Amino acid sequence: MKNKPSVLVTGGAGYIGSHAVLALKDAGWKVAVIDNLSTGFRFAVPDDVPFYEGDVEDGALLMRIFGEQKTRAVMHFAGSIVVPESVEDPLKYYHNNTAKSRMLIEAVVRAGVPHMIFSSTAATYGVPDVSPVNEDVPQRPINPYGWSKLMTEQMLADVAAAHDLNYGVLRYFNVAGADPLARTGQSTAGATHLIKVAIEAALGMRDKVAVFGQDFDTPDGTGVRDYIHVSDLAQAHVLTLEALMADPARSLTMNCGYGRGFSVLEVLDAVDRVAGCKLDRTMEPRRAGDPASLVSDPSRIRATVPWQPQHADLDTIIAHAMAWEQKLARIRADKASEELTYPDSASMRAA
Repeated sequence: MKNKPSVLVTGGAGYIGSHAVLALKDAGWKVAVIDNLSTGFRFAVPDDVPFYEGDVEDGALLMRIFGEQKTRAVMHFAGSIVVPESVEDPLKYYHNNTAKSRMLIEAVVRAGVPHMIFSSTAATYGVPDVSPVNEDVPQRPINPYGWSKLMTEQMLADVAAAHDLNYGVLRYFNVAGADPLARTGQSTAGATHLIKVAIEAALGMRDKVAVFGQDFDTPDGTGVRDYIHVSDLAQAHVLTLEALMADPARSLTMNCGYGRGFSVLEVLDAVDRVAGCKLDRTMEPRRAGDPASLVSDPSRIRATVPWQPQHADLDTIIAHAMAWEQKLARIRADKASEELTYPDSASMRAA
């Protein structure tokens, strides 16, 4: 696409958002970022990308950004993502994920921005009766996180029916890995993603890895999940945006996964293999609401956009995640800081 227009990435200093920024930038798009840095990191945004520290509920700021950047599309990643926290503090999730999204959508409509892509989740399916899961499976969330995302999906559908807006909803399965060039990755302290937890254990940052449930109806008794490399996911966003621009009358809702699942024990074995160690594993009871298997059916996205995943290999996902974790560890050691702080962008790129 020639003369690619400007895209605003909300939450662009976070894990998935920062990879989307790189994918857009690498493909020649004009891109800007808004992030309140509550969970994101300024170093994750390249220095040559316009950065606005602020919140997506700030309508005046959004209108200024849209005007300054001549924004023609928004990729919306900003929000809260920890499922247990959503159960403990549902109002936080309905505010951050639903109410703020409403404010953003209102600003998008008011400014006449014609395209929007929303970061949704397989959590909107709840505990599906079938696996693999296609987009027509009933959506029955079992926690406020899933509901907060589903409500935003519904808002987008209703608004698009009333205004000149088309949208893409991408429902992620288990996102993992890091930029292959180690420019960005999962940097949040205390993250609960299995692969990040296991890598931290392999690098001596944790004593052990807990396995929740060994009596599921799966080949080895542990839960099975579909792990997608974050860079492949970012590429799916770019291709979805191109499809929206090519046909402004069409909106898209698509799963993002590989269509293959790995059990918890298979993931831990892969970390052992890549790291050359043996993780200490502790067996714990099932967590409430965990399905035995949650695997995507990616047929729709493969039929709709020319998405060709480049990193659909579990060992590759783990190797990239480990390289990023090692980079973070080196920089923290160089900083020799007693506090859990993260470096500025210049020192990140120098590492």
